[in-house]
Amino acid sequence: MARGPERIGDVLAQLTARRGFAGIRRAGVCEAAWREAAGELAARYSRVGMIRRGKLEVTVANSTLVQELSFQKPALLKALARLLPDERIQDLRFRVGAID
Repeated sequence: MARGPERIGDVLAQLTARRGFAGIRRAGVCEAAWREAAGELAARYSRVGMIRRGKLEVTVANSTLVQELSFQKPALLKALARLLPDERIQDLRFRVGAID
């Protein structure tokens, strides 16, 4: 069955979804939002991960910073809600790990 011409926007959206570029772009947006919400120093020693069921996973270089970010969690959630309204982040999960 012959198909007619497709809009370029539709074709690009399909290609982006198939190749995983949307996830890469989304990760970059989340990184930038985290940098703004947490500040440059905290962002330098942490990396955002996946958002699962409204919970953003953040890998942090050391336990001292985990404690500090835990104290700031309400303010961080408020800032992330403003910066990433479509993500609907309701909680943050901090864990110590490599941030290379």
